[in-house]
Parts: sequence; structure tokens; C-alpha cells
Amino acid sequence: MDHFLYRDGQLYAEDVPVAEIAAAVGTPVYVYSTATLLRHFRLFDEALAWGPHLVCYAMKAASNQAILKTLAEAGAGMDVVSGGEYARARAAGVPGERIVFSGVGKTREEIRTALEGGIRQFNIESEPEMRVISEVASAMGVVAPVTVRVNPDVDARTHAKIATGKSENKFGIPIAKARAVYAEAAALPGLKVIGIDVHIGSQLTELEPFAMAYRKVAELTEALRADGHEISRLDLGGGLGIPYTRSNEAPPLPVEYGAMIERELGHLGCEIEIEPGRLIAGNAGILVSEVIYLKEGEGRNFLILDAAMNDLIRPAMYEAHHDIVPVIEPEAGAEQAAFDIVGPVCESGDTFAKGRMMPALGAGDLVAFRSAGAYGAVMSSEYNTRALIPEVLVKGDQFAVIRRRPSFEEIINRDSLPEWL
Repeated sequence: MDHFLYRDGQLYAEDVPVAEIAAAVGTPVYVYSTATLLRHFRLFDEALAWGPHLVCYAMKAASNQAILKTLAEAGAGMDVVSGGEYARARAAGVPGERIVFSGVGKTREEIRTALEGGIRQFNIESEPEMRVISEVASAMGVVAPVTVRVNPDVDARTHAKIATGKSENKFGIPIAKARAVYAEAAALPGLKVIGIDVHIGSQLTELEPFAMAYRKVAELTEALRADGHEISRLDLGGGLGIPYTRSNEAPPLPVEYGAMIERELGHLGCEIEIEPGRLIAGNAGILVSEVIYLKEGEGRNFLILDAAMNDLIRPAMYEAHHDIVPVIEPEAGAEQAAFDIVGPVCESGDTFAKGRMMPALGAGDLVAFRSAGAYGAVMSSEYNTRALIPEVLVKGDQFAVIRRRPSFEEIINRDSLPEWL
């Protein structure tokens, strides 16, 4: 569910007409709903209420300070994958004890920064990383809380570019090696092993791959405890998918996910961490764009928008689907035609949809890309010297710009000429 609904013939973001935001801020523009962000976070929090837990928002999905602060004030922790994300989380007021540091390439500087500022745990991805964390922590005279990310070799049945739990993926340590790695971790100075980490991929639409991975984690927990390790926390990653279309085939609900976790792992008495990103932010955001031209081609028609692949890369990068709807509600039974919906970037890859059935639209009309809150603004760029587009947060009948559009002068002035030019 989201809070982007038609009312009185036009699309609203909570209690604000989307057209009003577009008129005030310009297009393209990302628009987020506070009510949707909080609802989705609370669904996960309630789904794990059967035991000790922490919902750590995977902030790579959408990392604007306003979004982070909204979720942090509701009690969310944060899952970060870079020093920059750690700095963003701390700037948003998230205490270190609610920040989990993931990612395969943590640098010494990032590790040191997190130990200085406070960290809930490092999710270790490799033996070399584990040894570096030990060295840095020992040199600082502190102890780093760690889990080891295990790769369970489970097919997440998702897009190849967002699958992370197969043996050929770069993430984690093969689960068959886990006991040896944990033994080394326990012997290294500056480390305190507290649990196990696993994450098998993103946009999963069924529970069975999760269950398969979690059963392996349960077996490993018992084996590690038998080896003398104190395993008190299980970080289960994220990955639960969202419905990108309005079809009847919806992914499992958070409550179903939480019940499955309890069935598979509840008997272990561990604190549970999960790291949802897409399901919290995805349907909490839309991308609003204006039609520039309606172009008639050879055997096909094109809707050319002012949004482009640099603003929303998912269709070009992942062949991803987004529902695209008019901001002014079409009349019931309005005639539709097939359009290729494209942007102005000078690449054929700048295509959002092919043969999409749409009602009659023309230059100046507004459309909204649904489910664009996750991996939208965070993956945008200034390709073709197109300015990063604004982000707007709505709360009830209020809205605020939370990232403004830079001017071309600002963009160009970031360049520096060498002294010989």
C-alpha cells in the first residue's frame, strides 16, 4: 500500500496534489510520502515483535537525510555499506549502536571512522577483511563487534544483478568454511564475535529461498555454539520484494516473512536483525515527469519525457518495470494506445517502456512513475550534464524540498582547469 492515490480527478501524494508540487518545484522531481515510509517500517517492526529485534533500514535504497531522520525517529537502525553512508546516518542522528556496517570492501579508514564514532557491528565478508578489522581495532585499543557473512549457496530466484547468495557471487564466506573462519576470528585480538550474517539477494517474491538459507543458518548456529562461540545475534539481511505492477501477484507480506523467521530460527533465542530497504522506500516514492513531445515514428509512437535514464536507471540497468500513470486521472474507459516511453538522453538505452498502453497524452502533461522510491535518486547521475533532480518529502498537507536542483553554473564550477589552460 502507498499514499499516492487519485482524488477529485488528479493524483495526490498524501493530501497534496502532485501537480501542485510539480508547479512549485519543476520536473522531473522525486516525491516521497512520510506516511508510507513509516507504515512500511512499522510493518516489519511488528512482524518481529515475537522476540528481541532491530529493523536496520538498508539506506542504499534511498539515503536523503530527511528520509533517514524520519525512520530513525521511529526507532529504525541503519545498514550502511560505505564511509559516506555511515557519515549520513550519523548526521541524521542515528547512534552508533544502531548502525550495522556491511559491504565487501571496507577500507582501514572506514573501519577506523566507525570504531571512533560507534558501531553496532561489522558484517565481515572475507578473511582478509577480518584480519584488517582486528589490526585497526587492536591499534586503537578497542574491541570491534563482528558477525561473519556466510554465503549459503541458495538461489534467490531474482535478477542476476541483485542475487548475492550463490557460490559465484562476491559476497560472504562459503558456509562450508564458516567454522574455520569463526575459529580464526575468536583467536584474533580486537574482535568480539557476536553472531552470523546472511543476505541472499534483493526483490525476492517468495519465502522459500529465505527459508532454505535460514535453515542453513540455524544448523550453523548450533555447530558454532558447540564449538564454544557465543552466537547471540542473527543478521538476516533484507531482500523482500515489492509489487512493481498492479497485478494480483503480490510478494509475501512482512507479517508472513516475520512468521517464517520465527518458525525457522525462533527456537535459537537470538536477537534478530533484518535490513529491508526496497520494501520500506520503494512504494514510498514516485518520479514525476512532464511530456516534452509526442513523436510519431515508423510503426510506433514515442512519448518523450523530461526525465531520463540518468534520473531513473533501473529500466536501463535491470530491465525493470515501473507503472507509469497520468497525473490527471483518465476518464473511465478512456481510449488507450501503445507508446514507447523514452527520455532525452542521447542513447537508445534511455527507454523506460516499450509498447506501453497509455491514454492520450500530449506536451505539457504530467506522468508519475510508481514504486520509484528505492534505487531512484540514489543511483542518479549528471550524465549529459543533466542536473540531479530535486527530492520532495510530503507529510499530510505539507511538502518540503529535501534536495534542490543545482544550477548549471554550480555543476560547471565544480570542474577545475589545470594551470596550463
